[in-house]
Amino acid sequence: MISYVETAKKITDELTTTLNQVNEEEIYSLLDEINKAEKVFFVGVGRVLLSLKAIAKRLAHLGVKTYFVGQITEPAITEKDLLIVGSGSGETAFPLIIAKKAKDNHARVAHIGTNPESSMKEYTDCFIKIPVSSKLSLPGEIQSVQPMTSLFEQSLLLLGDTLALMMIKEQNIDMKELWRYHANLE
Repeated sequence: MISYVETAKKITDELTTTLNQVNEEEIYSLLDEINKAEKVFFVGVGRVLLSLKAIAKRLAHLGVKTYFVGQITEPAITEKDLLIVGSGSGETAFPLIIAKKAKDNHARVAHIGTNPESSMKEYTDCFIKIPVSSKLSLPGEIQSVQPMTSLFEQSLLLLGDTLALMMIKEQNIDMKELWRYHANLE
């Protein structure tokens, strides 16, 4: 029988290795972009979008005005705003189209992905590399025992939670006070 504990350890070891190799300066640049933005928009597809939605929700708990592209209450993006694109390859069509539209509206664009030389580079003001295996099989990628791009999506989610905790500490936010931003119609 396959061991749950051993399998879980392989996954958490991969996540630790990955998160420890994310460039801290890139994280500081992203934090600066978030702090400067009036509104923060998110775009991605598939499981990446699920991770981004969780990040948007967590940042909303910190008082950041967050939206994901396509939500019914999405406002216009302006030059005062930031679009965060989640795309491992940086080649996914929908996020590329949206990044171009954001730049056409003079917004800032941050790309969290695996490939700094992707097509997304044309629109990116800030790039954060998650150095994991991708569908492109680039040199220096952290290989995963998990299927497809699971390690990217998991790392993206934990990167978002790390950003949130850094913001909490930086702004000296009382975590008990955050409950006032939590959904209360549940």
